[in-house]
Amino acid sequence: MPTLINDALFAPLDADLHLERIAGGNETEVYCTDDRCYVVKVKSDEGTELDQALARAQAMRRAADGFAAVIGAQHSIPNSFIVAANSQGQAQPVIIQPYYQHASPLFTLDYSNISAQERRQLAGQLLHIMRRSIFSYLGRGWMPDLYGRASTSKAERKRLNTWRMLPWRLWSFFVQRNLLRSHNLLLTAAPERRLILVDYDAVPHSKLYQFFYYVVRLLLFLRDLCLILLMAAGGRVPKA
Repeated sequence: MPTLINDALFAPLDADLHLERIAGGNETEVYCTDDRCYVVKVKSDEGTELDQALARAQAMRRAADGFAAVIGAQHSIPNSFIVAANSQGQAQPVIIQPYYQHASPLFTLDYSNISAQERRQLAGQLLHIMRRSIFSYLGRGWMPDLYGRASTSKAERKRLNTWRMLPWRLWSFFVQRNLLRSHNLLLTAAPERRLILVDYDAVPHSKLYQFFYYVVRLLLFLRDLCLILLMAAGGRVPKA
């Protein structure tokens, strides 16, 4: 059964204020409209005053535009931003994206069922995205999050973000997550089979945190490069 969530935030998009929750990440709850035309993303933090919410939406807009420019039109999707009042009467930014119903995250892809040609095409797209991300960091000091993390509910997301789950988060960050098992890269249906980025959030922490975060990501790209080449050659893709 679908999980329907009621919130006044959805008023600009849905008359009965109910949207289906289809996914969740480290900081975001993801819903879709009844007609399956749009994805609606809401940050997990509480609402705030209108001017603060508007400033945050504008910052999110700038980050999304920057990341879309980094990876290029072939691999990016449109992002729209509105500010709406939630059920508590506070203002919150809302992100709206087109819903790619038949696209699937690389995390769920069964690599054993794709042809040698598809493997090579996928490897080429991943290497292209990786290369553009590296050039972005070297030239601008930031790059998009190509990996992502999933949560099955708000309760699970809150539990995973507690301090006692820090060892698990570090293990997931350094060992489990790789580009071939990405949550943030979706592969569209045949015949297009195009990789698209669905997360356009900036790293929200201090400059020092961002520095270490991006340096670690660059080092992990070396691991991912080996995994991508192994996949393209027909090798087994490890489970996340």
